[in-house]
Order: sequence, then structure tokens, then C-alpha cells
Amino acid sequence: MQYLAFLLLSEPDPEVVKGILLAMAVIIPIIILVVIAIVMVPCWFILKKAGFSPWLSLLCIIPSLGTLVLLYVLAFSDWNVVPAPQPVWQQPPQPPYPPQG
Repeated sequence: MQYLAFLLLSEPDPEVVKGILLAMAVIIPIIILVVIAIVMVPCWFILKKAGFSPWLSLLCIIPSLGTLVLLYVLAFSDWNVVPAPQPVWQQPPQPPYPPQG
């Protein structure tokens, strides 16, 4: 805690600050791209299975608004998929009667 107070009270070195800002300028866009990819890939498969164009998942590039619009499109539109046929219950075959003896 003393070191944090000392760091906040002392004058920072401009070269250190410049290095930190340069590192942040490189790392933050990479993190943003990874997060967008993590959201876009599942949206691509969901849209494809729902019968929509998977290219709609590119809306995820707009960080929060695009994903929100995509969720509203998925929630309030008709999905162009055919439901899977439900299995019909069939009576099991009757075993043959044993011979009478």
C-alpha cells in the first residue's frame, strides 16, 4: 500500500508512461478482436441453423449495438427451419404363443 501511495505521489517517468501507452495501444485492439470473434462464431452457427444468412453475424463487429440488433432479429422473426419429426409410439410386437402340449 505504501508503494502505491508513493507511486501516486511521485512524478512518473515520461518514458515509462510512453511504454505503457504503446503496450496498451497494441494489446487492447487484439483483445477487442478476440472478444468479437468469440461472439461472432457462435452467432454464425446459430444463424445458419435458424435458416438466416450467416453473414448477419457481421453485425457483431459493432460491439454492443450490433449484437443487440442481432438478438432482436433472432427473437422476433420466423425461423425458416422444418421441425424434426417426432417419433410415433408403436406397440411392441406380441411374442408368439408357446405351443400347446
